Amino acid sequence: MNHLYEKEERMWAMIAHLSALIGFMIPLGNVLGPLIIWLFKKETSPFVDRHGKEALNFGITITIYAAVSYLLLIVFIGALLLFALFVFWMVFLILGAVKANEGSEFRYPLTIRFVK
Repeated sequence: MNHLYEKEERMWAMIAHLSALIGFMIPLGNVLGPLIIWLFKKETSPFVDRHGKEALNFGITITIYAAVSYLLLIVFIGALLLFALFVFWMVFLILGAVKANEGSEFRYPLTIRFVK
């Protein structure tokens, strides 16, 4: 469903998704980025609140999947899982940001929703 959201709301929702890229510079930044955006902006817009929670849940879920994959490095399959997880993360992170910028709702697949 496509709604007409204000440009600023769409921008902050998109930033909530893209802030996970901070994880390339800061350990656990893929969780901290969306968490910070969500905490600061959740009261200003229900749209940003929904996208922020979704991005946060995806970051937490990806971190858990990565930890399990690291443990599986012992039996080599972990390397394949880490590569597949990275591709999955990047593709859906970008897709989430694009959908937010369009003003559309978005739900990440295979995500555990810790924050409701």
